Amino acid sequence: MVYYIVHNQAAMRKETAIMKQEYLERFREDLNEFYDMTGKFYRKEITVPEYKSFSGGFGSYAQRGGERSMLRLRLACGEINKENLKFIKDSIEKYNIDMVHLTTCQTVQVHNLTEKTVCALVAEAFDHGIITRGGGGDFPRNVMCSPLSGVRDGEYFDVVPYAREAADYLLSFIGKVKLPRKLKVCFQNSEENEVHATFRDMGFVATPNHTFDVYIAGGLGIKPMFGVQVVKDLEPSKILYAIKSMVDVFTEYGNYEKRSASRSRFLQETLTPEGLKKVFEDKLETNLADENLDITVSEDDEGLTAKSLKASKEDDGATDEAWQKLLAGKRVIPQRQEGLYAAAYHPAGGKPKPSFFGALYDLIEEMDEVKIRLTPDQGMYVINLTRQEAMKVLELTADDKGTAFERSTACIGADVCQVGIGKSQVLLQACLDRVRKENFADGVLPAVHISGCPSSCAAHQTTLLGFRGGMKQTPEGPKPAFAVYENGCDLEGKERFGKELGVMLERDIPEFLVDLGKTVAEKNMTYLEFQDKYPDETAKVAGKYL
Repeated sequence: MVYYIVHNQAAMRKETAIMKQEYLERFREDLNEFYDMTGKFYRKEITVPEYKSFSGGFGSYAQRGGERSMLRLRLACGEINKENLKFIKDSIEKYNIDMVHLTTCQTVQVHNLTEKTVCALVAEAFDHGIITRGGGGDFPRNVMCSPLSGVRDGEYFDVVPYAREAADYLLSFIGKVKLPRKLKVCFQNSEENEVHATFRDMGFVATPNHTFDVYIAGGLGIKPMFGVQVVKDLEPSKILYAIKSMVDVFTEYGNYEKRSASRSRFLQETLTPEGLKKVFEDKLETNLADENLDITVSEDDEGLTAKSLKASKEDDGATDEAWQKLLAGKRVIPQRQEGLYAAAYHPAGGKPKPSFFGALYDLIEEMDEVKIRLTPDQGMYVINLTRQEAMKVLELTADDKGTAFERSTACIGADVCQVGIGKSQVLLQACLDRVRKENFADGVLPAVHISGCPSSCAAHQTTLLGFRGGMKQTPEGPKPAFAVYENGCDLEGKERFGKELGVMLERDIPEFLVDLGKTVAEKNMTYLEFQDKYPDETAKVAGKYL
């Protein structure tokens, strides 16, 4: 496939629209097979594993029990524009959808769908330009991106245009190349590393030089590994050559025989990190010579610039006490565009009320340049807001308490997920209910990350406090339990996996968190300060419950 160099934003959008339409038409031809296999599954003519191995390629899985389905909407960079939001709103209303989940891979999942609804919705998503193909299964997955890229003050540069190009290019491999397993690609704009670019299958990490350092073959779950830096200071125009090289390495050396060893991180064992780097460098050299994949993108946005100029004048002298208090909190962030703001919203467990999407659309419909960016911790930012617009969004999302602990993350859990072990959402809600009674100051407890199984969908291995679902033997028999992890870190240059402390009964975890919170509060510290000064104390508190 040839990628043409484009010289302005309008031309780039036109080329992208043409390419995306080509993919939509090609993938639409596959839908009849999806309808057929889904019908067979609901008629009990094929098994759950048989259906899962097929349906995942369309972004859909059967939920636990096999009576309902979910559908994952592929949203490059986690971005939801107004047209996307209206589609989600209309679909919720049309099909009476009662569960929506924001994922840690910056997508939207709709749940509890009947056979008829999932078949209709996957086609309607295509009609509205939302491709679900490759949303699951052994395919290139949704391309992730730093959620405030392009608007964050202090970022190295806006990586969104490059992430979009990567997302479109990766679609070209679906149905054309057989991968050993899924391939997750992401773009990071600063050292915060929210999308875990240094330990994904492939991560592009922006540098102050306006280049990318490229990491590959990282990942969480069983035998987690940090990525191998295979390129330093890659010119942004060359990102597609790097992606092609990653696909080439993965398909040539990936394990097609043993599924538990087929993720890209196991290439570090197959080839050694040094050998993997050499193989990648050789593939990249070949692709740079043989392929025509250069891109040029424009980061200009005339509409946003005009809104910023107008908003900055309106905000002159805006120093009232209520607004300053909002700025001092964590729910409104000044953008690098003067006079514009991003409003943060984190619904508990990444599960906003389905009616929220309609209310949000009605609110922002007439607001110029406003978009939603999903975050990797199951929240969202509404970006490009004026001061008055930001206040309206904050009012709509007032159920977000804005504290670190309230922004905890949990995967969908074993009561919904076919492969789950622990009921992550149930545990999170129990923890929230118990901790709220203590009225701890913000920061006394950190955001916890709860994964229902070793897959680490909630990234429990890279956070200050994490939990992984399992079972524990007791005198009364096996009981639901979670392994406890502490002191992980995902910051670039400081990455570390958390230490497993032991296994705790699910019923004891809320009280453990209260006990820990009281211990920290007595020191008049935040949890981060507490962990730094008393590194062994969390384990001591946990020891009472393990």
